[in-house]
Amino acid sequence: MGLLALLAACASTPLPPHVPPETPSSTATAPAQVPAPVPQLPRVQTPQAPLSEISIASAEPPPVTMLAAPVDIWERIRRGLAMQDLDGELVRDREQWYASRPDYIQRMTERSSRYLFHIVEEIERRNLPMELALLPFIESAFNPQAVSSARAAGMWQFMPATGQSFDLKQNVFRDDRRDVLASTRAALDYLEQLHARFGDWHLALAAYNWGQGNVNRAITRNQREGRPTSYTDLNMPLETRMYVPKLQAVENIVARPEVFGTVLPTIGNHPFFDTLTIERDMDVALIASLAGISERDFRTLNPSIKQPLVMAAGTPHILLPWDNAKVFEERLKTYHGSLASWTAWVAPTTMSLAQVARQVGMSESELREVNNIPPRMKVRAGSSLLVHRSGARDRDVSEFVADNAQLSLAPEVVLKRTVVRARKGDTLARVAQRYRVSTVSVAGWNGLSVNAKLKSGQRLTLMLPKSVSVAERAPVRSAKTSKATRSKQASAKKPVRSAKAAKGKQKSVRVASEERSSRKTAKR
Repeated sequence: MGLLALLAACASTPLPPHVPPETPSSTATAPAQVPAPVPQLPRVQTPQAPLSEISIASAEPPPVTMLAAPVDIWERIRRGLAMQDLDGELVRDREQWYASRPDYIQRMTERSSRYLFHIVEEIERRNLPMELALLPFIESAFNPQAVSSARAAGMWQFMPATGQSFDLKQNVFRDDRRDVLASTRAALDYLEQLHARFGDWHLALAAYNWGQGNVNRAITRNQREGRPTSYTDLNMPLETRMYVPKLQAVENIVARPEVFGTVLPTIGNHPFFDTLTIERDMDVALIASLAGISERDFRTLNPSIKQPLVMAAGTPHILLPWDNAKVFEERLKTYHGSLASWTAWVAPTTMSLAQVARQVGMSESELREVNNIPPRMKVRAGSSLLVHRSGARDRDVSEFVADNAQLSLAPEVVLKRTVVRARKGDTLARVAQRYRVSTVSVAGWNGLSVNAKLKSGQRLTLMLPKSVSVAERAPVRSAKTSKATRSKQASAKKPVRSAKAAKGKQKSVRVASEERSSRKTAKR
């Protein structure tokens, strides 16, 4: 009872929490037996409002967010699908098309295994719908070297102008539209921009395929006519009409492959490649050798690099398979040889390829092959060429050249469009031989077959050197023969009607000549 009274007193009048307990004085003369301090309990504030009634809660547990990591990349994609589904006959048609081509799906998905993890990571980081990770299946079948007939390039199929607006460099040494990291960044930037403009992912995808100006005009047209403006309501080309249904079909197959009888290859939920920074120019062959991979495998991960040289000022980051990246770093530490055997050279003036070859110490054939220069072409001033390192040309390529290098060519001989007429009995081969051009070229210039029959006087178009006239190409027999021929032609064109008329004409000509002579004498 005494203990209970003590506790009650402590609870009713507690010490302030900031006041420390008293300690024995150091001046005490005898160490008295001091009881251990009693721990202070927190003061409990009793609520004044009446307590709520006890009720029976629901036994169903709330939904639980899955914390376990996805087994593979497909499961990770399924968890992030967030777009509104599109349904209809076009979707059913594309589902059937893909499901009936298992070999095509196998090739696409195997190619995607190198890049999907990075794309999924970027999409999650931006909190975007995971359907966008499947878009390269529609655009390029995940082929970073794909080029369309309209000159769109890379996994995400950027047109040249659109690529430039998103800082994808395109020059003679590299094309960032094919770069895995740069093109993915640009594509997601563009898609985010389109979604912010149209407020709808289906319209954003239509604009990505057809152009935002076209989609905007289609929406405006529907608004004027009082019609809906959703994706399925707009009047658009067939390719764009099929674009979202294709993506929806691929999404459905990825979400439920068993329904379509499809087997997706296992792609681990881990990075395929690692990103490394290089500080000096390096040959592609050397990088591949130090990493223990083939040059083909290196270019598969670094498809933007066109030349046998990686320029640190332009492409400071390279991609290598995850395990091989560690091997490359360790071997590079102990490597003491030359890192690069190539560099960039800028032509000071317009030069023939033979002149360039002599100046840089290379053969014409090698110079032509490594820089992809066609025959009979000159290199214009300011053009950037890849050449061997030697002597003064032993420096890394500058950032300006690496980012802006262009190759401008001009024909060694300027050709001029010339129209000639076929002679009696001529063939294309005879005409080609007469003007020292190929029969195939003459046929191509005139849209004829090489065995086409010609009529006398038929007009033919030829592309001849500007400095050479048709008269120079035609055979010349002799001056005397030529003069006689011209005289005969003149007589044929202007026949004399009678001897009297001819005599009168000669007389008038003689009088006119004498008058001119007399005038000249008078002037003197």
